Amino acid sequence: MSRRPNLAVVGATGAVGTVMLGILSARQDVWGEIRLIASARSAGRKLSVRGQEVEVVALSEEAFEGIDIAMFDVPDEVSAQWAPIAVARGAVVVDNSGAFRMDDDVPLVVPEVNAAAARLRPRGIIANPNCTTLSMIVALGALHSELSLKELVVASYQAASGAGQPGIDALREQTAKVAGTAVGEQTGDLRAVIGDNGPFPAPLVLNAVPWAGSLQEGGWSSEELKVRNESRKILGLPNLRVSATCVRIPVVTTHSLAVHAVFEREVSQLRAQEILARAPGVVLYDNPEAGEFPTPNDVVGTDPTWVGRVRRSIDDPNALDLFLCGDNLRKGAALNTAQIAELVAAEFLG
Repeated sequence: MSRRPNLAVVGATGAVGTVMLGILSARQDVWGEIRLIASARSAGRKLSVRGQEVEVVALSEEAFEGIDIAMFDVPDEVSAQWAPIAVARGAVVVDNSGAFRMDDDVPLVVPEVNAAAARLRPRGIIANPNCTTLSMIVALGALHSELSLKELVVASYQAASGAGQPGIDALREQTAKVAGTAVGEQTGDLRAVIGDNGPFPAPLVLNAVPWAGSLQEGGWSSEELKVRNESRKILGLPNLRVSATCVRIPVVTTHSLAVHAVFEREVSQLRAQEILARAPGVVLYDNPEAGEFPTPNDVVGTDPTWVGRVRRSIDDPNALDLFLCGDNLRKGAALNTAQIAELVAAEFLG
């Protein structure tokens, strides 16, 4: 017998969780109970979901009683501890952290690209990709399905919110400190004005910081390796050649990427634009003559991946260069998690 499944949002009071509640209120209602779960210090707060005030409950084993699907928007270590507990209580977990993404028994799902993978979940967990990967993979998946992707060279320009609420707070504080201040050209001036860099290794305001994540072998950052490893897994291309450089820029929300993609087949600019124009979850915004190309300011608060500056490579007829923007808190996190949960909900609804 079909029924509406009960949903838990774990991390409901965080930056992504807040966006998630708005998304749940805007999308088709497929849910029975919606239960909001957060840390003990947030328990008792009341948040609006689909026009109703719902009280937040503390994270505990009992909080998952009767829950069919649990969406986790919490740090890696919290997901690693609590996702298996939720599964043991009978829930399918859709996890937005990095705790399970590269686990062979956990599918890494983008519904527009590999929706069928959501049904193959031997651990009862489905992983949501990193926000940087998600900001580009819907568009690249559409191109790959017709042209067979062979190689990616990516430069990302990532928003402060990719570092969570501390990143947002640090950028706002730094901006306030330099507003109305004459910051000279000397290297030390900006650091002297803002003081603490916050979660960033250098001042972010009026700057570009070529680093995101933690240091890995060979000088790569963890964010750069996520782009490589997750793109391979989502697209089912274990030998895909990927090179990424991740840069943090002083934008609150929306990641941007400059992408050089090489395919097995020759492609024209017009053909690529046709594929992207009809791809689900993609907005083609590409008329440089009229000043039309995506920027974070255009894209923030929207769901699709926006694509512009589509060009065939001057030196390679099988290669494209393009620029993409995606709201890292919506499609890059909350929306994709909700879409995966809806795929699982369809199994209950029949």
